[in-house]
Amino acid sequence: MFKRNINSWLEKWATNPNRKPLVLRGARQVGKTTAVKQFARQYDTFLFLNLEKEEHRKLFEPGPSFSDLLMAIYLINGQTRDNSRTLLFIDEVQNSPQAVAMLRYFYEEAPQMHVIAAGSLLESLMDKNISFPVGRVEYVALRPCAFNEFLDAIAEPQLAACIEKGEVPEILHEKMLGLFNKYTLIGGMPEVVANYAASKDLVALRTVYDTLLTGYRDDTEKYARNNTQRQVLRHILQSGFSYNCERIKYERFGSSDYRSREIGEAFRSLEKTMLLELVWPITGFTPPMISDIKKSPRLMWLDSGLVNYAAGVQKEVFGAIDISNIWRGKVAEQIVGQEMIAGETSVIKTRNFWVREAKNSNAEVDFVMQHNSIIIPIEVKSGANTRLRSLHLFMEKAPHDIAIRVWSQPLKIDDLQTDSGKKFRLISIPFYLAGQITKVIDMYYTPAEVKPPH
Repeated sequence: MFKRNINSWLEKWATNPNRKPLVLRGARQVGKTTAVKQFARQYDTFLFLNLEKEEHRKLFEPGPSFSDLLMAIYLINGQTRDNSRTLLFIDEVQNSPQAVAMLRYFYEEAPQMHVIAAGSLLESLMDKNISFPVGRVEYVALRPCAFNEFLDAIAEPQLAACIEKGEVPEILHEKMLGLFNKYTLIGGMPEVVANYAASKDLVALRTVYDTLLTGYRDDTEKYARNNTQRQVLRHILQSGFSYNCERIKYERFGSSDYRSREIGEAFRSLEKTMLLELVWPITGFTPPMISDIKKSPRLMWLDSGLVNYAAGVQKEVFGAIDISNIWRGKVAEQIVGQEMIAGETSVIKTRNFWVREAKNSNAEVDFVMQHNSIIIPIEVKSGANTRLRSLHLFMEKAPHDIAIRVWSQPLKIDDLQTDSGKKFRLISIPFYLAGQITKVIDMYYTPAEVKPPH
């Protein structure tokens, strides 16, 4: 299996003298178990518990002291307790609320032991009034593979290094764009990427997608509180992919008869599992970015490969020269948004877009991101003659002079001005650098004095 970007984060965690037990968050099948087992190779002793197994869950049943628990963990792994560098990995921790509660004791009574807990539906525990030990654990998120990880997986490490630096020679543009389009089609789910890297057989991936989607449906329905919620969750997982990157309303979502409250509750449950995100608009121009939850959110799913398969647009993506031209631009929006967050280890990181909803003058910018002390607009549009009207309207009011377009052409920098004459710099970034936007900005933009918004 290929190396994941999170490994370098885990190495820093391991050397931190103030390290706490780590809770690894992520949707089902994003590679949490594999990533930790790879990381474990640097330890002298590796202790592994899978709490889907009854014999492992029983270790945490009330009764034994913490010292007895430690001894039992060593014994069940066939290891002897000593002073060697040790990693304990508790997988599928959501199956044992008692194990979650015990994490505090690893922090307080066994700080020398490195502890990682992982699970797919950890927030389902919170719905059962079981909480993680406040101040005794830390969190990190793992998401689908980023483009540079995909390149590593298909044995293109030199190209991956170019992406990581944020610098790609123009002579490599066509090759890199072709590989990025393939990545957009396949997506970043590790099992899919690994299968493609081994066989290069796109048709064979159908079985993997089917298995993943079936697993998601079975897993989420298992945690439904009642039959109505189970039916609503099933409806969203069956029809929701067709609404990817669209602004949605809860009432009668997906041509159903379900009410706003039922749909909203189901979406929030799925969002907790990290299968999707409800991306909210902002209306301002300066930090902090405040989501306007009174307006309609945009639905974004976990992974482009799953979306393409479930929504039936694989054929169109496969033959695309410019992914902006497919499915009314939704394929391009999905993969850009996915790349923007792929390397984020913060579990609370979210995406936003910008809207202006005025009489006879609506505008919408695909994404906005905070960079240092400014909010930067990001449009996903190809074509040299694209007007970028909404971006111009944003820049008219913004207290800075930098905007981003993500497109299918090579890197390009234009000095433009709005209708009122305000000058700003537009950095047009090729799709394959969508995950490196901040690096590109730092390379090609020197901020002017930030002025109050007009």
